[in-house]
Amino acid sequence: MTSQIQVMKWLVAASTLMILTTNSLGVHGWTPSPLEGPVARRDMIHQSILGVFSFSVLQFGGAVSSSAIAAEKPSEFIDVGTQAPPPEGSSPFVTLENGVKYKDISVGKGDTVVTRNSKVDIQCSGRLLNLNGVSFYNTKNNNPDGFGAVPLSLELGKGQAVPGLEAGLIGMRKSGIRRIIVPQELAYNKYPDLEPRPTSVVDQRALDSVVKNPRRDAAILFDVQLERLK
Repeated sequence: MTSQIQVMKWLVAASTLMILTTNSLGVHGWTPSPLEGPVARRDMIHQSILGVFSFSVLQFGGAVSSSAIAAEKPSEFIDVGTQAPPPEGSSPFVTLENGVKYKDISVGKGDTVVTRNSKVDIQCSGRLLNLNGVSFYNTKNNNPDGFGAVPLSLELGKGQAVPGLEAGLIGMRKSGIRRIIVPQELAYNKYPDLEPRPTSVVDQRALDSVVKNPRRDAAILFDVQLERLK
């Protein structure tokens, strides 16, 4: 409704501009000089009409563009939780020797941290950096009984998860939230059968479209929240 009112206001403004332009061009006494004649009058009217049209298009187009952007914004980037962007002033990414990068969104609590042999339960989402951040995995979709998302359980050091994710988990504390960027050589290019694995055909196709295309960088972005640590 608000957008319709705005459009009406713009149309009224455009009509008013047309009336004023017409008045200035002859309704109230304008006449071309002998050197101008009908051709000059016609050109001036033509330019005025173009101006009114441009005014209307710019105003109306601006409304369409802003509403279209709002409608097309992916819901997963609005979601709070593991998808939330890092707060302003947070620490930069830390780069490990193997090329994995991570950033703590929330440090968590307690003195116990994840080690190379820890057993962990995590809520996790995975996105394809080279496919505009398309999601291919999310534990939130694993809710078979309707009582909440079932976390992904991993025992580190047993070859259950892609090596880049394991490396990025080291040092996390309970309830901590971390964003991890895994280079393709430590992700699914070499370890296609390791966790986290897509849980639907659609998600698997999205992952395959990057991993099986040698022209694409198959780097992965994981957002992880540590629920349990043993």
